[in-house]
Amino acid sequence: MPKVYYAPASPYSTKVRMAAHYTGFPVEAVQIDTNLEPEELINVNPLGKIPTLILDDESAIFDSRVITQYINRVSGNKLFPRNAQKRLEAEQLESLADGLCDALLAHVYERRFRPEEKVHQPWLDRQWGKALRVLDTLNNAPPRLGKKIHGGHIAIAAALAYADLRFQGKWEKGRSKLKRWQKRFAELHPELAALLPK
Repeated sequence: MPKVYYAPASPYSTKVRMAAHYTGFPVEAVQIDTNLEPEELINVNPLGKIPTLILDDESAIFDSRVITQYINRVSGNKLFPRNAQKRLEAEQLESLADGLCDALLAHVYERRFRPEEKVHQPWLDRQWGKALRVLDTLNNAPPRLGKKIHGGHIAIAAALAYADLRFQGKWEKGRSKLKRWQKRFAELHPELAALLPK
């Protein structure tokens, strides 16, 4: 069975695990600490990043968007629409969600890995500004939700869960439509919501 190296708080890992579950792609989730640069990860992914998907033939696929595209292909397009325009919209949503995660993680890492006196506030402000613009964009036009979803929906759910995990109480004000979207996703897809970091 394929396995995916992941960390519980990683929104990119969450997205991939949710995508695998949604499409029925069998995968064993193997928790890993990237800070330790474990050999089993470094040997297959020189970047030492998660998620990394290991196939039955021991080949590795990495970067969460590359993995979701792979899962889409092997599942017979269960993750992204076949229609070109709808597929583009889904991929754009995934990109927007990943960009939100990038900005939030940059903010977290700046505080986590630098001494307090070296934290660069203008950098934090810039990343926070990116995150707020994405959140406002999503709040102004939340993607339609139903029983059938795609990779963009899954990526947004993972990104919002990460925002809750690291910035609860700081991102929600004035974004009630997005909070309702998040709640509706969990109601429609409790099996996926169970994989979200808490």
